[in-house]
Amino acid sequence: MRPRPVVHLISYTLAFIALGEGICWLISWLAGDPAPAQWALAVSGGVVLSIAFAMWALTRGPVTLSRRDGFAIVTFGWIAATVAGSLPYLLSGVISHPVSALFESMSGFTTTGASVLTNLEHLPRGILFWRGMTQWLGGMGVLVLCIAILPFLGVGGMRIYRAEIPGPSKDRLTPRIASTAKLLWGLYVLLSLSEVALLMVGGMDWYDASCHTFTTMSTGGFSTRTASVAAFNSAYIEIVMIVFMFLAGANFALHYRALRGKPQSFVRDPEFRFYTALWLGSCLALSVNVWGGVYQGAGEALRAGFFQGTSIMTTTGYVTRDFNAWPNASRVLLVLLMFIGGCGGSTGGGIKVMRFLVVLKQIARELGRAMHPRTIMKIKLGRQSLEENTVSNISSFVIVFVAIFAVASLAMAFFTPDVVTAASSVAATLGNIGPGLGAVGATETYACIPAAGQIILIACMLLGRLELYTVLILLHRAFWKR
Repeated sequence: MRPRPVVHLISYTLAFIALGEGICWLISWLAGDPAPAQWALAVSGGVVLSIAFAMWALTRGPVTLSRRDGFAIVTFGWIAATVAGSLPYLLSGVISHPVSALFESMSGFTTTGASVLTNLEHLPRGILFWRGMTQWLGGMGVLVLCIAILPFLGVGGMRIYRAEIPGPSKDRLTPRIASTAKLLWGLYVLLSLSEVALLMVGGMDWYDASCHTFTTMSTGGFSTRTASVAAFNSAYIEIVMIVFMFLAGANFALHYRALRGKPQSFVRDPEFRFYTALWLGSCLALSVNVWGGVYQGAGEALRAGFFQGTSIMTTTGYVTRDFNAWPNASRVLLVLLMFIGGCGGSTGGGIKVMRFLVVLKQIARELGRAMHPRTIMKIKLGRQSLEENTVSNISSFVIVFVAIFAVASLAMAFFTPDVVTAASSVAATLGNIGPGLGAVGATETYACIPAAGQIILIACMLLGRLELYTVLILLHRAFWKR
């Protein structure tokens, strides 16, 4: 790894963070927030911009990136953004403990949605706007990461996510990544503006509509209300959010192709077909399970099942019902959906639908080989035959994911009141979902977790968001050798 190009490119990330904090200062000023909140956003933006400029000035020069540099930029860039993003919380006094401020910031940029804040209606509007913006910026970062950078780095079979989006060359990261980023930004902004307009039609003001769009398109789940989306009690708003959560959980390469006049790409894509079937079946199962025992009317059961099913499967984490009080079958299904997550090339977290589909196909192949050991069987996604190293990478990823979940759950057992809270807090942060079960359930926050436990969950959020290997490779001794 060469520090100069890594630090130089991270300076651009910090400049964007400073710009976001400046915009939120303007929102805070227009909203008439208390002086400490306005001051915190202004000072945070100034400090981060100064650091970004110093990093940029000291590292100017031609930039060429190697494979190692790519890993370092992604991981250290996310950490730098998290530290910079925590300043408004600390300086405004909204969060007093540094670890909790880092937790809230990491939850934002990784689009997890786990929070330590309560009584959101009483917090400064500029701070809440910044909270939502961290998720929107993080969601965009995830798209560029998944479609432009990780395919080049060869992480866990990420190459097959690219579809027809232009990306980097085989040899090194090139300016084509800039083209990819522009296309993704265009899609992201277009969908975001569409959702803002539709939410305002449903009765939200521009502020709530913007904040909830930020956290829907990023599948983040931060809300401006303590009761989350349930505070609006609107079937129309919930339907709009279901649609955009579903879209955000799909591969953005498919959205790009559809806008280029190829809407049939959705139907032809095996991952999207499986994603749709899994989503529809899970939401219907949830609705049936809560009908009668929890909600008397079929309409109310469908509304609750489809919203919570979509929210959890896409790893958004919005809440309209206390699913912690739902029947055991529903809660187990929701936990399974936490692990699966959204599609590859989406803003969703989790293992990803594509990997889950490949693992199922691999299991089917091994059963077939047991019956016909001499038969050569290839695993296919649609018409594409997967190489064996890709299948191996995906299997390894799933094993590592489960192993990290097990180890982190064991560690969290020392900091939580029960095993359900320990395991679900890890599942919810490693999968970038937000709400879990038990003491971190749908109506609770993570404020009850001590600082040491929050540090573990911060690591889980970063690992889950950056596809595990991107972070773990930095722990390998060979990474630091020249």
